[in-house]
Amino acid sequence: MELQRIAYHLMWLGAYGPDIGNLSVLVWCLRERELMMDLLQELGGSRMHYNFPRIGGVKRDLPHGFAQRARAKESLFLNRIQEYEALFDESTIFLIRTQGVGYSKAEDMVNHGVTGPNLRAGGVNYDVRTSHPYSVYSELDWEAPVERPSVKGADCYDRYRIRVEEMRISAMMVLEALDKIPRGADTYHEPGDPAILAKAPSRAKEGTSGSHHFEDSRGESLFYIAGGGDARGKNPYRVSIRSPMFLTIPYASKCMVGYKVADIPAIMGSFDPCIGETDR
Repeated sequence: MELQRIAYHLMWLGAYGPDIGNLSVLVWCLRERELMMDLLQELGGSRMHYNFPRIGGVKRDLPHGFAQRARAKESLFLNRIQEYEALFDESTIFLIRTQGVGYSKAEDMVNHGVTGPNLRAGGVNYDVRTSHPYSVYSELDWEAPVERPSVKGADCYDRYRIRVEEMRISAMMVLEALDKIPRGADTYHEPGDPAILAKAPSRAKEGTSGSHHFEDSRGESLFYIAGGGDARGKNPYRVSIRSPMFLTIPYASKCMVGYKVADIPAIMGSFDPCIGETDR
């Protein structure tokens, strides 16, 4: 999950740079994103839909040598984050385009249901991974980054800073998680070993339902599923997904009022929009 978070934030940063006149950062971010994508491909055999986690476990154990390669790439990435900060934080053009532009107040974001990095950029310390821990997040030593915005609220620069800091923390979380894997990250379990596989029911009884929320790269995602019983086979009766963009996109438009047309790419891009997620 944290490898994917890094890969996603790199895609956002690489796309955000050209929006405000920095073309070099796109190539840089894609370079580091390939490091993460290669690791994810090792796990699931795909570069998009990884097909690795299972209810109760995972599909297979870590590949031989995965931990060593992951440690090397995350350590390299932690060094290169400083290059990104130098490229942006020492750029007069970038600072003019982002600082003091597109203010968002913490109270307004809470009232509109905005979550994730956009909310934490406004100084609100809410992260599902810490507020409602799941997986092994409670076993790791980390804190969600929170920006200290100005009195007017969070601007485009704050939203950039929070994501850069998230990538740094995610890389350190990966390194710590590898060190804490029971029996060591280099221990290999054969396919079918109970240590990595738990057979879960493939059908839910009719009328049963479940819901959960997760901290994805853009904020809080909510999933709801209702069982359909044996009559529907493996197909559930209903599945609903609420993406964080469903609420973030409408709110972002309010932050454009009073600014120039040329500021729209900087403001909208800083909220990390994904139009395809808004109608889920």
